[in-house]
Amino acid sequence: MTLKTGRGAAAPPFLVMDVIAAANAKQAGLPAGSPGVIRMEVGQPGTGAPAAAVAAAAAALAQGEALGYTEALGRPSLRARIARHYGEWYGLDLAPCRIAVTVGASGAFPLAFLAAFDPGDRVALSAPFYPPYRNILTALGLTPVILETTAETRFQPTVELLRRLTPPPDGLVIASPSNPAGTMLAPAELETIARFCHLSGIRLISDEIYHGIQFATPIATAAALSPSAIVINSFSKYFSMTGWRIGWMVLPEDLLRPVECLAQNFFISAPHIAQVAAEAAFECAPELEANVARYRRSRDLLLAALPGAGFPKLSPAEGAFYLFADISSRTDDSVSFAARMLAEAGIAATPGVDFDHRRGQDFLRFSYCGPESDMAEAARRLAQWR
Repeated sequence: MTLKTGRGAAAPPFLVMDVIAAANAKQAGLPAGSPGVIRMEVGQPGTGAPAAAVAAAAAALAQGEALGYTEALGRPSLRARIARHYGEWYGLDLAPCRIAVTVGASGAFPLAFLAAFDPGDRVALSAPFYPPYRNILTALGLTPVILETTAETRFQPTVELLRRLTPPPDGLVIASPSNPAGTMLAPAELETIARFCHLSGIRLISDEIYHGIQFATPIATAAALSPSAIVINSFSKYFSMTGWRIGWMVLPEDLLRPVECLAQNFFISAPHIAQVAAEAAFECAPELEANVARYRRSRDLLLAALPGAGFPKLSPAEGAFYLFADISSRTDDSVSFAARMLAEAGIAATPGVDFDHRRGQDFLRFSYCGPESDMAEAARRLAQWR
């Protein structure tokens, strides 16, 4: 007997996870005292959670606080603190009731897609894009529509690209700063896209998880620019809390109750202890800004060193902690190139096919959120490997 499998069983892998496994295997096989593998494949800050967040979690445990289920949309005090954050960073007066605390940003995307769309709806993504966008959409029976951006548009979508889609999509996912390119939409560009989507009946989903990690271009939030946009954010990147699995959404009024009902059924609530820690993390600005300064130094070092190491065509790196390198002059197989770089130079990076199925063989993503000394060593190794 052959049993049926669902469409989710055909979801492609998130290739960076395979690179992590290969890098772990190589590291485990190195003789004692050998130079280690430099990890530039994953967007996981090399720093841990800020000190006050850890202390708050420890205090809750030590005091025997009952860390049971919270409300599906999160602890009221955390939702209020997130709303205050929007006033502090963006000058936006945001009602706490519009905040939904989620199991990381990864838990927010299915909630957003299910609340906003029906099976068969078309949702636009600008390639290169974060792979789970497409994979989650497909698993849910939605149709990803790919906008092929280029270096000329800084790998970001434009209204002109959206107008070329016939029929218009039902939704659009954007990310600024973006993964993998590290590029940003200027506030005026974001406003233009947000207004176009709202007036055109296109549900905008704005991935803002790298906000706070930007180097020159100012940030803006879609929550201030469109009453119909969904904003997704996380404590993983700027707040350096990847393993705590805690994120949030800013929801438009019409999706508040739908998302709450979905969250009740899918997750019950985000981890209580992570919510306690997340609330305290907002009071750690000096520590967090020191992390961003470190990313900036690593970025500047790599932007200066990589062209001489055989990577002359790099994305502008306006935010986040990624460099997207055009390696078409060296290979047309980024998967094999990344595997050889790991084997021969001991540097793990992510093949571009993870982010752009059609053109990704020509690209490689470097993450520079690891220790500064590792980034300097990576530049030295790559110069020799060339």
